Amino acid sequence: MLEGSPLNPWIRVTQWLRSAPITDPVDRRNASVVQFLLFCYGFLLPANWAWHAGASGISKGWMTVVVLDMMVASFALAGIWMIRRGRFRQAVMLFLGVLLASLEVVYLRLGAQSQLVDQVTPTLVLMISGLVLGRRALWIAFGCLMVVFCTGFASDIARAVEHGESVMSALDNAPAMVIPAVLMAAILDRTISALRESLDASLAHSRELQREMAERERTQAQLVHAQKMEAAGRLASGVAHDFNNVLGVILGLTTQRHRLDDPASDARQDAMAMAFALEGVEDAARRGTAINRKLLSFSRHEPIHAQTFDVVEAMRDIAPMLRWLMGDRVRLRLSLAEDVLPIHIDRGQFELMLLNVAANSRDAMPDGGEFEVRVSRVASPEPGVGIELSDNGQGMGDAVRQRAFEPFFTTKPQGSGTGLGLSVAYNLVRHANGEIEIESAPGRGTTLRVRLPHAPFEPEGTPAHEPSMAEPEAV
Repeated sequence: MLEGSPLNPWIRVTQWLRSAPITDPVDRRNASVVQFLLFCYGFLLPANWAWHAGASGISKGWMTVVVLDMMVASFALAGIWMIRRGRFRQAVMLFLGVLLASLEVVYLRLGAQSQLVDQVTPTLVLMISGLVLGRRALWIAFGCLMVVFCTGFASDIARAVEHGESVMSALDNAPAMVIPAVLMAAILDRTISALRESLDASLAHSRELQREMAERERTQAQLVHAQKMEAAGRLASGVAHDFNNVLGVILGLTTQRHRLDDPASDARQDAMAMAFALEGVEDAARRGTAINRKLLSFSRHEPIHAQTFDVVEAMRDIAPMLRWLMGDRVRLRLSLAEDVLPIHIDRGQFELMLLNVAANSRDAMPDGGEFEVRVSRVASPEPGVGIELSDNGQGMGDAVRQRAFEPFFTTKPQGSGTGLGLSVAYNLVRHANGEIEIESAPGRGTTLRVRLPHAPFEPEGTPAHEPSMAEPEAV
């Protein structure tokens, strides 16, 4: 809304009324109306008597009522002060107590008959006590109000006897005062009960919904972890191959120790050769440690946590794992953008998605083939990051393609897959406000296209990676 709008001051007042530091959500919602009511009592009662004093004056008989109204106005303003300090219920109970005390004095001095035209205050007492403080406070206020009425009826009877009138004449209007109060209390009691029952049912439903959501998240986390372990099993042969290479290097370098057995060898040259061999062993051991750490990090059971990272760097880091997964029969190609492309998504699940898609592509190319990963910047309709995962395998028909993202749907033999890989990928991308689609045809391979929104800020500090094991752009 424009700064100069005539409604702007009212909006500011409303925001101020709602800003009271009250913890209970129901009391916080009621605080705005109660504060407005107390403001009216605090300022309109004095203004009303000031108007009467200026127009026709105030008779001596009404001075008691004036004093009581000024007391009610003062306590109303004190109640606002208490609410602004978080003491909401104490402020309401204090105001109701003062209001009932003033009614008691007025009915004692003037009688119930004189207050017949003013039934707003008793009704207001019942409404505030019931709707704001609850059923128990409602019936306590109702009992106090009956005491006030009885005090007024007793005062009217005393006056009737003093003037020689009949007692019944003093009680002519008693039903007109008592019956509306009883009906009001009964209606409020039923209304409050219905609201409380509805609120309890809503809270119970909300708790059940939260429990189901938490259970679903736990189940999804367990499924994702199970998929990670399955993918780690698929990586085992590739990891073993790399470990064999590392061990072969170490074993080859350890043969240098035989130089020490040659009595004719040069000690200085032997020392340099041994130093070179130990340096090579250290480098090979570091590479083996990096392989092991990456596999353990991938298979670790961690909670879902979205983070901002450079997708290009992430692709280079996961390239060795893709190579392990593909084996010797499938050629891996990386076509990556030159600049930094930050995205905001759970990195562990993102890597799992890539491995799942790569595993599906490998299975679709039993005789070998090519798997290509392309990452590029997308400019329209909004800035984003485009990721394409393509293979030249068997492909799939329309019926299979349309069901590819369904949970537990798989065309693999029983025991060869869970059917959750693409379903988890779909949920991951959609949760990150991205888009995912499959293009495929029998005999023409499959392409999975993912579009993710460009992160609005630079990548956060990503976890430190192991010594680089990334392969060249074509692996």
